[in-house]
Amino acid sequence: MKAPCNLYKAQYRKAKETLEILLIQKAEINLKLESNFSSASLHKELRTVNMDIKITENEIEHAEYRIHECESKYNSSAVL
Repeated sequence: MKAPCNLYKAQYRKAKETLEILLIQKAEINLKLESNFSSASLHKELRTVNMDIKITENEIEHAEYRIHECESKYNSSAVL
């Protein structure tokens, strides 16, 4: 295996990118809610984005754990 921890590092980077996008989406929804607070569809979008953020944060945490575990196993240097 060329670099055994690269898969986990790639997953980590992708999850961080996804989190950035989700946080931007959340900010946009919150901005729209300021002018239309009673919009059911915006509240539904916000719930969905918040759930996706939580899932992505869990993916980041899992990837961090796997990277640490992998690097400990292969005695690599930790670079995220």
